Amino acid sequence: MASECSFDIVSKIELQEVDNAVQQALKEIRQRYDFRGSIADIRREDTTLHLTADDDYKLRAVNEILMQKLANRSVPLKGLTFKDPETATMGSLRQQVLLQQGIPQDEAKEIVKILKSSSLKVQASIQGDQVRVKGKSKDILQEAIRILRNSPLKIDMQFTNYR
Repeated sequence: MASECSFDIVSKIELQEVDNAVQQALKEIRQRYDFRGSIADIRREDTTLHLTADDDYKLRAVNEILMQKLANRSVPLKGLTFKDPETATMGSLRQQVLLQQGIPQDEAKEIVKILKSSSLKVQASIQGDQVRVKGKSKDILQEAIRILRNSPLKIDMQFTNYR
């Protein structure tokens, strides 16, 4: 039996769940009376959602509907980055929403820093877009997970490969 336990910290959004939430949101938008005749739309390209609406009020309503549907599908809202709305053709507005896939380098360094300052006997190493944490026992690793969940990090984290 291995004398060292480990787990990986990753940040991935399930794109199929995002697609399902987008379809549900579009269905609700098409049925709502206040969106009759408007150009409100949501589409996904790779890891970016593109929202389009006639005006600021409708764009905020599209955002709200989308957030509600994503939350219902258990998509972590912490993993979304909203860009500022920009003007499109004929006075309409569009907005990009970036879906987080992988841990950014600066956030990974912050995770390592938090674990080092916690005085737990764990080793954290950055491996591409994830962080691997190793420790002598599973109890120490569970304590590390608790510390990271209570930390003020602005990213969504999943803890996988727990061995």
